[in-house]
Amino acid sequence: MKPYPEMTVEELNIELSQLKAQYKRVQALGMHLDMSRGKPCQEQLDLSMGMMDVLDSSSDLTCEDGTDCRNYGQLTGIHEARELLGDMMENNPKDIIIYGNSSLNVMFDTISRVWTHGVMGNTPWCRLPEVKFLCPVPGYDRHFAITEYFGIKMVPVPMTPTGPDMDIVEKLVREDETIKGIWCVPKYSNPQGISYSDETVRRFARLEPAAPDFRIFWDNAYGMHHLYDHKQDYLIEILAECKRAGNPDMVYKFASTSKITFPGSGIAAIATSPNNMEDFVSYLKHQTIGHDKVNQLRHVRFFGDIHGMVEHMRKHADIIRPKFEAVEATLERDLAGLDAGTWTCPLGGYFIMFDSLPGCAKDIVALAKKAGVTMTPAGATWPYGKDPNDSNIRIAPTYPCLSDLKTAMEIFTLCVRIVSAKKLLAEKQAAA
Repeated sequence: MKPYPEMTVEELNIELSQLKAQYKRVQALGMHLDMSRGKPCQEQLDLSMGMMDVLDSSSDLTCEDGTDCRNYGQLTGIHEARELLGDMMENNPKDIIIYGNSSLNVMFDTISRVWTHGVMGNTPWCRLPEVKFLCPVPGYDRHFAITEYFGIKMVPVPMTPTGPDMDIVEKLVREDETIKGIWCVPKYSNPQGISYSDETVRRFARLEPAAPDFRIFWDNAYGMHHLYDHKQDYLIEILAECKRAGNPDMVYKFASTSKITFPGSGIAAIATSPNNMEDFVSYLKHQTIGHDKVNQLRHVRFFGDIHGMVEHMRKHADIIRPKFEAVEATLERDLAGLDAGTWTCPLGGYFIMFDSLPGCAKDIVALAKKAGVTMTPAGATWPYGKDPNDSNIRIAPTYPCLSDLKTAMEIFTLCVRIVSAKKLLAEKQAAA
């Protein structure tokens, strides 16, 4: 088929008439398909059901060092869990604190703490006239929601195929001491599914921020979430790189098992420098006497070691890989050659990014919803929910079953074609 921008008014009218008839037939089916969030499906959750059996009332809940996991103590987590998460995060266990079930909660707590008490003795952010955060865009809506909640001004930074535009990042942090941090999803990013290049990671490690309390919030949520055994992205370890660059304290690195075991009952962790560790522990001891050590032990006994976790993640990949491939195949079949949008084909993570023609994303998402397919709101991948081009849409393939996903994507591509044809038709008629 001819690309939409090359079609005449008459050709676009014919195309639009056929697409609208097809849409009416789809609407009549009464679909109710939800692909708005990146959630594991039931089959993925079932993979971890064995965790419910590794501990029972007869189990020895004592750690190797004699810690009784039923009792108080071990503020930074049991050693076995720090070792397991250390291998997962590629960090020394002594540089890790184990928290509760959610890394997002740890990020929120971290912003809250520096807001009221500052970073390593620096002025609390709440006492400053203005605080800014860099936000690579498109990016993760829940990151943006945290900084918006605290009234922190968000500054968008364009993403490139190799990560954030580092020329812009370097210039901004060097010249503006009100910039206190940057959000990063460095591997299989949300929503693009790209991973930062070696050069990008090294440039991050060598930043020269004007603010002494500037921190990189390195959310490595998808570090083990590969789709393929032999095609995987590799990420340089940021803490080691910062140490080599003479900036050992610049990074807070977050991770969790939320999409590895049970999202509501995983374990979260932060890895950081000894100085930052001391800063974290100084407030943590006022907040808790220790997080859920029984759950930490449950994870350790279930996986055994990092090799058990790697094998477990292969099973996840076997479940979700066909879904990613189905999305990409449908986009290719229905939209290739039409010049109505572009999309990513990631090797891991939880999302595929679609970019429509400018000014079309909200209409596409709204039209899909009317046909029974709920997607992430258009604009969610930008601070304040305002995508200046109204073009970015996040596709979350993991939760629906494969047959529902295929149906949902057929509806989605139909909506893309309708909205794109209408836009181009209106532009051609206006120019006539």
